Amino acid sequence: MTDERSEQPDFRVVLNDELQYSIWRADAELPAGWRAEGVSGTREACLAHIDEVWTDMRPLSLRTEMERTG
Repeated sequence: MTDERSEQPDFRVVLNDELQYSIWRADAELPAGWRAEGVSGTREACLAHIDEVWTDMRPLSLRTEMERTG
């Protein structure tokens, strides 16, 4: 009998230049424009981390423009 958890792929939290978060399989190459944020683990753990840290879902460019225009 195999351990189902050991067959689940590990994930990592990734971030793009607009400071938007996602998860990506740890064994897969990251797509262009995304970088590893530093947290990895189960899918659930990565999503919980994102829920905790991603408090403003507006893209960085929108936030910057809104601050600039007041």
